[in-house]
Amino acid sequence: MQDWIGREMTQNDVLTPGLLARFRATLDSAETGVKAEQGIHWCLCLPEAATEMLDSDGHPKRGGFLPPIALPRRMWASSAVEFHAPIHAGANIERHSTIAAIDEKQGGTGPLVFVTIEHRTHANGILAVSERQTIVYREATSAATAPSGTGSPELGAWQWHRALTPSRPLLFRYSALTFNSHRIHYDLPYAVDVEGYRGLVVHGPLTATLLLDLVGREIGHNRLKQFSFRGQSPAFAGEVLHLVATQEDNAITLAALGSDGRVVMSAQGKGA
Repeated sequence: MQDWIGREMTQNDVLTPGLLARFRATLDSAETGVKAEQGIHWCLCLPEAATEMLDSDGHPKRGGFLPPIALPRRMWASSAVEFHAPIHAGANIERHSTIAAIDEKQGGTGPLVFVTIEHRTHANGILAVSERQTIVYREATSAATAPSGTGSPELGAWQWHRALTPSRPLLFRYSALTFNSHRIHYDLPYAVDVEGYRGLVVHGPLTATLLLDLVGREIGHNRLKQFSFRGQSPAFAGEVLHLVATQEDNAITLAALGSDGRVVMSAQGKGA
């Protein structure tokens, strides 16, 4: 697998006005104008694997840019993002990706492999977003995929709070925006019977986008210079998700909490 370190890929795209409008409609955003909200970059330069090249889980088959790691379960574990400039509708997009590291570890449910990818996204030739993304591969075990908390979330200490219930149409729309065919987001029998979840799983980047949207609703969009997040447990369609944050000077601490008290995602943001 170490031979994959340093492997590079460049993709091109355009942020069309239609894509921006659909992104906002998915988030129930009232924003207008040509300056896109932060998080739009996850809807650009998408995978283009042919349908016949998809594996049984809906992901593209192993190999190609990503290494052919044998562990069957793959998920987006974390990202550290820097926002350098806003992306405007109509911009020509180029994303250059490099595999930076591949690390093998032993977890509580068995072996884990972490693949770190560095992305640099340019809009009309200007660096707009840089990101260090970590993908984790693990064994097929249901022991850790259907957790439940022991109480209710502590909301009193947070300055900002928005509760929403991710619906199946929301998950479908975000899958369409990101050309994501992983079956845990739309195929309930597969998600429950094969991967051991208790419901359809909310996309990690969708949860991160909802946290960015929370910041935008409170202090205005495109105000963050840095944003990092780490997924800690799955969120499920039909279950209330609490988006919370606290600001102190330029630093913002954020989280997505399950209605049973679980931390679904922890995040940090830093303004200008």
